[in-house]
Amino acid sequence: MAKARLEELYNTKIRSQLKKDLELKNIMEVPKISKVVVNVGIKDAVKDSKVLKPVAEVVAKITGQMPVRTVAKKSIAGFKLREGMPIGVKVTLRRRRMYEFLDRLINVALPEVRDFQGVTKNFDRRGNYNLGIKEWIVFPEIEYNVGDKIYGLNVTIATTARNDEHAFQLLKSFGMPFKK
Repeated sequence: MAKARLEELYNTKIRSQLKKDLELKNIMEVPKISKVVVNVGIKDAVKDSKVLKPVAEVVAKITGQMPVRTVAKKSIAGFKLREGMPIGVKVTLRRRRMYEFLDRLINVALPEVRDFQGVTKNFDRRGNYNLGIKEWIVFPEIEYNVGDKIYGLNVTIATTARNDEHAFQLLKSFGMPFKK
């Protein structure tokens, strides 16, 4: 089975270049992307859990993998939410599907965003990156009239980097369009 384009790029060019740029002694210290989590939270699911089915189908189209339902961990009276209620869907991507999704995200979906000037540096001090996308229709797999509503999604890119600077260099080398 052939490797994804970004995976091939990482193994042939990015990895050795990062070792040099970050002044690391061992090639095994070079940070890599371990997983990508795509999450969609749906507040309408509190009233009607049937809303999750079309959303799950759209997320499956975007990622190439069937999502799992996420449920509330705590009850919150103000939101009319009880523990165990379904509130969204998520997908954890690894290996080939992860690289294919990142390739589409960086090279196809993000440039489709209107008035796009780059993404912000939104790291969590442990080398992981979070990106919020307001409308899922930026992905080419999705037609504009799918479902009755357009939802946003959260993309979390988990890396093996020890700090945010190393993670930033890793994502930048993949072509992530950060703001200047």
